[in-house]
Amino acid sequence: MKRQSNKGSDLEINTENNFDDIEDVQAPIYTAPEEVRKIIEMVWQLEKNRLDRKSFGHISDDILTIIKGVVQ
Repeated sequence: MKRQSNKGSDLEINTENNFDDIEDVQAPIYTAPEEVRKIIEMVWQLEKNRLDRKSFGHISDDILTIIKGVVQ
């Protein structure tokens, strides 16, 4: 006898949990001071641009430049 699966309902539950997890992960960003959010946004954009160009070099100096620019 075949067992019927309730994967559809499991998927809905997992999707809801994933959205809750995403909000939990992003909560520190939303509650961070404006300077920190600005740094995060700029570093995210830098990394996105580098991935779009398939540039996989080091970005430490670029991140340091962003942080120094925001802090000053």
